[in-house]
Amino acid sequence: MEITGLLKAWAGGDQAALEKLTPLVYGELHHRARRYMANERHGNTMQATALVNEAFLQLVGAENVQWEHRAHFFAVSAQMMRRILVDAARARAADKRGGAIAKVTLNESIDAMAVRSREMVALDDALEALAKFDARKARVVELRFFGGLSAKETAEVLHMSEPSILRDWKLARAWLLEEMEATAKR
Repeated sequence: MEITGLLKAWAGGDQAALEKLTPLVYGELHHRARRYMANERHGNTMQATALVNEAFLQLVGAENVQWEHRAHFFAVSAQMMRRILVDAARARAADKRGGAIAKVTLNESIDAMAVRSREMVALDDALEALAKFDARKARVVELRFFGGLSAKETAEVLHMSEPSILRDWKLARAWLLEEMEATAKR
C-alpha cells in the first residue's frame, strides 16, 4: 500500500496502517531534518534524530487530521519542524540575552542560508510579517524551505499551478531577504 493509502487508513483509525507507515516516512523525515541540522551552528544540542522524534510524536498525537496525500503529510511535518526549530532558537536566544539580532549576510537565495539560532528567529519573524499581507507566499516558503517539498509537491498541497508556485517562491525569497537585511540594520 502506498503512503497516501496508509495515511488515509491511519486517519480512519487503523493503527496497523501507522505501523506500516512509520518506516516509510521516518527515513524521509530524518533526511529533511539532517538537511536543516547540517546548517545549524556547531554546538547545537538538538540533533536531527531528536527533531524527527519530536515532530513524529506531534504528528502521531494529532487528532482529527484528514490526510489528503503524501505531500500534505510532509507539509504538516514541515510546519511542526519549523515550530520546533524556531522555539529552540528562541529559547537559546533568550538564554543568552544578547542584544539585537546580528546582521545577517545572505547570498541571492535563502536556499543556502546558514540556519543558525538568530537567523532562524529572523527568518521566522520575516515569514510572520510576510504572512500578514501574503499568506500564500509565506506558505510556499514554509513548504519549500522547511518542508523540502518540490515545486510540484507544493503546487499539489496548495492546489495551485507549478508556474504560480515558482513565481511566488521567487518573489517571497526576494522579499524575505530584503526584510531580514532591513531588520538586521535596525
